[in-house]
Amino acid sequence: MPVRRSKASGQQLAVTTGGRKVLITKEGLEELKEKLGHLKTVKRKEIAQRIKEAKEYGDISENAEYQEAKDAQAFLEGEIMELEDTVKNAEIISKDKKKTHDRVRVGSEVEIKNMTKNITETYTIVGSIEVRPLENKISNESPVGRAVLGKKKGEIVELDVLAGKMKYKILNIA
Repeated sequence: MPVRRSKASGQQLAVTTGGRKVLITKEGLEELKEKLGHLKTVKRKEIAQRIKEAKEYGDISENAEYQEAKDAQAFLEGEIMELEDTVKNAEIISKDKKKTHDRVRVGSEVEIKNMTKNITETYTIVGSIEVRPLENKISNESPVGRAVLGKKKGEIVELDVLAGKMKYKILNIA
């Protein structure tokens, strides 16, 4: 699923899913619900107050503060709609500890060796809404994520990147 950044906060936002299921961990869904609640209660009130104060400046047709507050309100309502759509279409990634981890799936932690660069990396494969590269959480829709999904320990995968072909060996799946 595509993501965009909020102009105000720089945070990642989901773009509406169009009814498509969104893969997410239970923790990720709780974070989204928390953020949604905050936007609906705290942020809506803050913007309503800004609009009220801006109206007090007089003529709203040439009132920059009023226009900025209305723009912020429109952006906030769009953000709320997107989050509601994401929550509604969320599909929890199960983390069944009893299951064997013989194949890479969404929710797996996978240790791979970049055979081209001779570097070992560990990633958690997550749905696109929870991508956090600095925490080594990569999307199941990313090139590496797509390449390793469904593969077993010991398998070698190749993928084409701008720099050429890259080879990865799956060392461990948890």
